[in-house]
Amino acid sequence: MLRRYPVSSWGGHARRHRVFLCVVLAGAGLRGLVMLGYRPALWFPDSYTYVVTALRPRPDLVRPAGYSVFLRLLEPFHDFAAVALVQHLLGLATGVLVYAGVRRWGGPAWAGVAASAPVLLDAYQVQLEHLLVSDTLFMFLVVAGVYAAARTRTWRGAAAAGLLLAAATLTRTVGLPLIVLVTLWLAFRRPDPALGVRRTDPAEMPRGVRRAWQALRRSGSRLRPRGVQAAAVCLVAALVPVGAYAAWFSATHHRFGIVGANGVFLYGRTMSFADCAVMRPPPDLAVLCDDTPPDARPPSQAYVWDPGAPLPALPGITFSASSDRLAGRFAMLALRSQPLDYAASVLGELARGFTWGRPVYPDRETYDHYEFPARTPAPPSREPALLGVTLATQEYQRGPIGTRVEEPFAGWVRAYQDVARLPGTLLLLVLLAAPVAAAVRRRRGGPWVLPWATAAALLVIPAATAEFDYRYVLPAVPLAFLAAALAVTGLSTSPSTQKPHLPADSMHNG
Repeated sequence: MLRRYPVSSWGGHARRHRVFLCVVLAGAGLRGLVMLGYRPALWFPDSYTYVVTALRPRPDLVRPAGYSVFLRLLEPFHDFAAVALVQHLLGLATGVLVYAGVRRWGGPAWAGVAASAPVLLDAYQVQLEHLLVSDTLFMFLVVAGVYAAARTRTWRGAAAAGLLLAAATLTRTVGLPLIVLVTLWLAFRRPDPALGVRRTDPAEMPRGVRRAWQALRRSGSRLRPRGVQAAAVCLVAALVPVGAYAAWFSATHHRFGIVGANGVFLYGRTMSFADCAVMRPPPDLAVLCDDTPPDARPPSQAYVWDPGAPLPALPGITFSASSDRLAGRFAMLALRSQPLDYAASVLGELARGFTWGRPVYPDRETYDHYEFPARTPAPPSREPALLGVTLATQEYQRGPIGTRVEEPFAGWVRAYQDVARLPGTLLLLVLLAAPVAAAVRRRRGGPWVLPWATAAALLVIPAATAEFDYRYVLPAVPLAFLAAALAVTGLSTSPSTQKPHLPADSMHNG
């Protein structure tokens, strides 16, 4: 049963969080202008594939179907504006989760407002929400999963975290390593009085479990029994839906996985440095070599999508099982032969996200998709997108799907985008703030660790396995700011003296 609060109580909450509410209202107004200026939504090359999978359910070789399921759930509205609206609401909800996380751990209101402002007010974040791509949904699911894991006190919280991370994984494959990360964090985290966690008495354990536990303790393990329970629940809750999707994928494509393009994308990644004179590949792999000097080569994605690139030029389908295996073998040979070149390449890709400006990358066409346009974008000309256009027009929207640019609202939004963005250099400083604050205060661990590690993983994994892209950076931003707010403010107070803002009837668990 929902608890009823008197009007005076709601008024007290509003006064206590009035600055944050003003920021949320500003973010909502900004999103309203975007919806008025660009109707019904903005399209990206990937959007059409998502629509095809939504209306013709079948696991795609390149992208998991989570976002397509999201589109299918909203299909009864027959309006892509409804999709954009829900994505904008998810963006606002992500900001609310960041603020709630700071306040939940006893941080001051100003820190919560500062941490949530980038996701609520950044122009490129709002533009990404208006694009028909998976990143906004993925960002919300990851932030919600981390929030659930960080504050869990019951097995239900651990299960919720696992399910949210599973949904994120089936939306973007970069979510899969996050399941491992969160599971390990749950297993090894320290009990924190701010969450009402109590230590488990070994006498409460069954005899066999107690003996195993005592052996682990004697070996120096930092595992904690309640943490292990939470980690196991989270892992099972995550792997069941991911495993079910992998079974569907296997039944369709006759190979186990959630996508069938890992080898192809890793091949494209290694082509930024791969030197066949150093690798000395066997003849079957040598066909994938490129004699162009690495410094003169195009971005990694060209080796996946450009018809003239070595892999797409081979007979057959680029993402067939044989092509993916061939590309994967080449990539692994490149990694073994040139590990230092690979590390330098990954660091170079990471550095692109930390520049003060916003240089064009990976190409002008992709870059322009992240800017609010001044005129109606041209329809796609690539053949793979044409089926998506047909289905989107005839079945989903049941009308024209082209973006209409409506002035003066669109002009106001473009002017805002010219000045309201998060510089990459500031993001780097925010990422460094949490570990530096922990080191200065000589505190090991803390509530900042999980969001910080997740943000770092979201930045590193795409740079290591695919390439840098501006839209891959934005899902890491709310977690990076949450971690910084918790480390800089929360670590100044012992957890036992913090005001955790918990309800009086909260349950205790690990």
